Amino acid sequence: MSTQERAELLESIEEIERNSLDVGYFIYVVLLMLLALLLFVPKIYLANQIYYKSRTINKLLDDYEILKEENRLLTQKLEYERYKNQVLDTIF
Repeated sequence: MSTQERAELLESIEEIERNSLDVGYFIYVVLLMLLALLLFVPKIYLANQIYYKSRTINKLLDDYEILKEENRLLTQKLEYERYKNQVLDTIF
């Protein structure tokens, strides 16, 4: 390796060192990322909680509607049995 090549290699290494990122810039980027996380994580958490609560509410509403319909059918059967007991039994 000639002296000229060594000098060029040394210059290229020095240029890379000058262009490399320093610690201050790295800390700045990390702080920006932490700030972004602090801003977006609560929103994501709340959105997920709202989603899961709404799923639970929808399931409960579905169960409520099913129970209402079942109650209506049982009431109808009860009325029929009362009718049968009071009216039809007196005929025979």
